[in-house]
Amino acid sequence: MDLEDIIKRSGKGRFFRSTRKLNQAQLVSHITQRAAGREPLFVEDQDYLFLLGWLKNWVQQAEVALYAFCFMPNHVHLLISPQQDNLYGAMRDLFSRYARYFNRKYERKGHLFGSPYRQAVCLDEKYLLAASLYIHLNPVRAGLAADPQAYRWSSSRLYSDKTSANSFVNSSFILGLISDDYPAARRTYKLLLRQASGLRVDEVLEVEGAINRLQEKLKKLVPAVWKGITPGRVRNPEGIDLLDSEELSRRIETLNLKGRQGQVESRPARKYLIEQLIARGFKRNEIAEWLGVSVKTVYNYLN
Repeated sequence: MDLEDIIKRSGKGRFFRSTRKLNQAQLVSHITQRAAGREPLFVEDQDYLFLLGWLKNWVQQAEVALYAFCFMPNHVHLLISPQQDNLYGAMRDLFSRYARYFNRKYERKGHLFGSPYRQAVCLDEKYLLAASLYIHLNPVRAGLAADPQAYRWSSSRLYSDKTSANSFVNSSFILGLISDDYPAARRTYKLLLRQASGLRVDEVLEVEGAINRLQEKLKKLVPAVWKGITPGRVRNPEGIDLLDSEELSRRIETLNLKGRQGQVESRPARKYLIEQLIARGFKRNEIAEWLGVSVKTVYNYLN
C-alpha cells in the first residue's frame, strides 16, 4: 500500500485539519461554519446582504485575503489567507457580529452556530483549486441553482467577470494557478465548474475526503489542466518542510526496507517521517500501521 492509497482510504489528502487551529500568517485555509442543529443562518435576503457587507469590511479591517466564499442557508464556506497571525480574533469578530445581528433581529437567545468553525489548511495548489471549485459548487449540489454562477450569495460569478479585479474577493490568486493569462484562466475555470457540476460530490462537513475525491475525478476528466497548475504559490505551515507525496512514499519504503533487513534507522529520520504524516492529518494509529510499529512507539518518537 503506497501513500496515495492511504490518502484515499483516510480521506485526508493534502491538507491538515486540526481542532487546534493553525494561526500563521499567509496560510490558506478553507473555513466552514454551520448553524446549530437544523436552524437556518439566513432567513431572508437582508440576512445574506448583512453578512456580505460585513465580510467586505472585515476583509480590510482584519487584513485577510479572501479568495472564495459561499453562503448556504445553514452554513458558510470561506477560502482565506490572514496576512497577520490573527486568525483566532478575526474569525471570532466575523461570526460573533453576525450572530449578534441575527439574534437581535429574530429575538432569539443562545448560540447561533453549532460548534467552533472548522479549518482545513491547503497544502498544495491542486487541492486549493479543488477547494475553490467545491465551494462554488455548493448551491448546485444542494439544488439551489442549476448554474453556480447564477447563485447570488457566492463569489463564483467573480471568476468569470473581468471586472472582478476591483472586488474585495481576490479571484486572481486562484485563477493564477491555472494560467497567468486571466481571460484564458476564467474560461478554464468555467469549464471546470461545468465538468464538476455533473459529478457526484460528497458534503465536506460530513465526509472529510470530499474535496480530495473531487480533485481526483477532475484530474481524470481534464488531466491537462491539472498537469499545468502553477506550483509554489501555497505556503506550508512553519516548522516543517513538507515533502511531496512521491518523495515521502520513497523514503518510507526505504525506511521499512532497512527495518526488514535488520538495519537500525536513526531516530531523527524516523521522527521526521512521522512529523510529515502528522502534518498531512494522519492519526497516530494510521502512522503506526504504515510504518509497521506500535502506536506507543509513534508517541515515543514525538516526545
